[in-house]
Amino acid sequence: MHYDLIIKNGNCVLPWGQYETGIGVIKGRIQSLFVQSSDAAEKIIDAKGLYVLPGLMDCHVHFREPGNAMIETIETGTKAAAMGGLTTVFDMPNTNPPTADKEMIIWKQERARETSWVNFGFYVGATRENTQNLPKLETMKGVCGIKVYAGSSTGSLMVEDDESLENIMRYGHRRVCYHAEDEYRLQTRKKLFCEGMPYENHRLWRDEECAFLGTRRIIKLARKTGRPAHILHTTTQEELEWLVDYKDIATVEVLGNHLTQIAPECYERLGGLAVMNPPIRDKRHYDACWRGIENGVVDIVSSDHAPHDPEAKAKPWLCCPSGMLGVQTLVPLMLNHVNEGRLSLGRLVDLMASNPARIYGMPTKGRIQVGYDADFTLVDMKTNRRITNDWIVSPAGWTPYDQMEVKGWPVATIVKGKIVMQDNEICGKPDGDLVDFLP
Repeated sequence: MHYDLIIKNGNCVLPWGQYETGIGVIKGRIQSLFVQSSDAAEKIIDAKGLYVLPGLMDCHVHFREPGNAMIETIETGTKAAAMGGLTTVFDMPNTNPPTADKEMIIWKQERARETSWVNFGFYVGATRENTQNLPKLETMKGVCGIKVYAGSSTGSLMVEDDESLENIMRYGHRRVCYHAEDEYRLQTRKKLFCEGMPYENHRLWRDEECAFLGTRRIIKLARKTGRPAHILHTTTQEELEWLVDYKDIATVEVLGNHLTQIAPECYERLGGLAVMNPPIRDKRHYDACWRGIENGVVDIVSSDHAPHDPEAKAKPWLCCPSGMLGVQTLVPLMLNHVNEGRLSLGRLVDLMASNPARIYGMPTKGRIQVGYDADFTLVDMKTNRRITNDWIVSPAGWTPYDQMEVKGWPVATIVKGKIVMQDNEICGKPDGDLVDFLP
């Protein structure tokens, strides 16, 4: 048999277990899991000593295009994703202008086809003005779902009142993804703080009840309308314990940042670089996020990659923007957590491949299985590396994990049978495609 690509001798993480076997790829699809020594291919990768994972995904990134190309673009953001071992990314709609109408969706489709290095999907932002158009917008090519900012946004993307939120939920059928902090409590509590206070006040302003209240409101509306909800960047013990009883209607995301950073230490060490929404919290909530990983309440781990100019991040608190870079460092961080015994490699695949495929409706992704897309992340679990700012592809040029030592590293990113990154080098040219979702 002749293949386009053969990956041989790798320890492959299949849905039914880990096996050393050979994978054969033809025209971007997996054709065989039992390649023979007599088989040939245009390209052969010897993965001896490596783990072959289904292509890992980051379902929560902000690539800022259209917006500020000096901070990030689809081209630079997807290159960073490939460098970090990711084969698929989903981009958020809070661009300038926002991705909230047919014209901007078409623009983003075309831009992604021209410049993306990996599989690309994107959210359409819900507004009061576009609510009745959402059923058509959510099924356009490349749209992974609806994003609602129930707190912490500006302009038309802010939808904070229950009547408007319920109205959005009644138009369309795809899962709706929420930034669920309660805007009313945020605005009330903001009066208690002032510019220049220590950065740690960020978590005191945006306290546990801001998150828990917002999540309770969203899930109540989801139950009322029967529309499934996805709670993004869940951070609190209260939310994660309460959501146990709502898994029939709600799925849950936790960020790599909240599984790695702990307050107050992160604010003391990083200053404004540690400011993000929802905030990094103390060890009680860090431990609760890991319990959610262990007990299955958490469905997805993402980065919430949100780059900003480092000079802006150095401004005093309340003047510095919220957000951290993360798309390039997410896989190394999570592999390090695997090596430190916090989760298994199989659970990582669950959180960053098979569950995203199930939740967002990608029928040929998320598994190493015949007939599925040939998306692979090859990792060396024994490699020790140091994350550094000069490794970061984003024009913003920094990471909160600068100088962090990790064990476990992505060594190849393969997208639909094409090698995009190998041995820390980008290969070829941007040739990513829009993701196909179930209608």
